[in-house]
Amino acid sequence: MATATAEAFTSETVQLAAWAKALGHPARIAILQTLAERQTCLCGEIVAELPLAQATVSQHLKALKEAGLIEGHIDGPRVCYCPNRTALNRLHEVFEELFSGLNCTCACCS
Repeated sequence: MATATAEAFTSETVQLAAWAKALGHPARIAILQTLAERQTCLCGEIVAELPLAQATVSQHLKALKEAGLIEGHIDGPRVCYCPNRTALNRLHEVFEELFSGLNCTCACCS
């Protein structure tokens, strides 16, 4: 059996997989929820919101930033984070497109 490479898939499929991987940990979901609820850039406050060590939160922030789901801005000695609304809106659109064809009415799917 041949092994599929990223080149065998569309760029949108590869991007969706990267987003899904970044969202694959509950701490990252919690970080995004915190950023969305506050509707502002947060620095140290993210650590106070989660039952995780600073280093662990930093690793999760890095994964979300590498996936493009959040943005980081330098504010003096701190890095403040906010949602990347463009990427999150696109993620929403891609998921809607992906699941729009789920209209199967056969007996095995009900």
